[in-house]
Amino acid sequence: MNEQALIKQLKQGDEAAFKWLVDNYRNRIHYSVLNILQDTFEAEDATQDTFIQVYHSIHDFKGEAALSTWIYRIAIRKALEKCRKKKTRQRLHSIIPWWMPEEKKSVDTAYMNPGISTENKEKASILFKAIDTLPERQKIAFTLLKVQGIKYEEVCDIMQLGVKAVESLISRARENLKKELDHYYNS
Repeated sequence: MNEQALIKQLKQGDEAAFKWLVDNYRNRIHYSVLNILQDTFEAEDATQDTFIQVYHSIHDFKGEAALSTWIYRIAIRKALEKCRKKKTRQRLHSIIPWWMPEEKKSVDTAYMNPGISTENKEKASILFKAIDTLPERQKIAFTLLKVQGIKYEEVCDIMQLGVKAVESLISRARENLKKELDHYYNS
């Protein structure tokens, strides 16, 4: 479907166009937020929140960037909101009384990416845990570029940064990952 025609139909409230949009973008958006959140349930919520916002905000879309870029921006914002809420829960977790049973203290959820084969799950788990330690902007840039395979130009548009800034984030992310993974592979 032509992007301009799709946008026009979406702005007219065409449910079939919105269904087409969700069907064609859902997996990419879900995978993007999953790589940021590393929690399947949180990623599903962020994906749904993204499409709800797209539905309600399509009239505000000005076409200054590609529709996909606009949707990715919304998805990244939704994922970051969930990260902030999760960090708040983790801070609260640190003040939970020591005598509370462990199963009630737990705030982490196991991360399982459906695209990873069984024999590589351990390595992937280590890698994604390392990616999760990156500062927020490095994590987003690295995930979009290296994990999602999105081109530099679109990463720049999504993050609203210049090429040099994204290159710098990727370079620092690589260095940080190298340090983080070095102790695993050299111990």
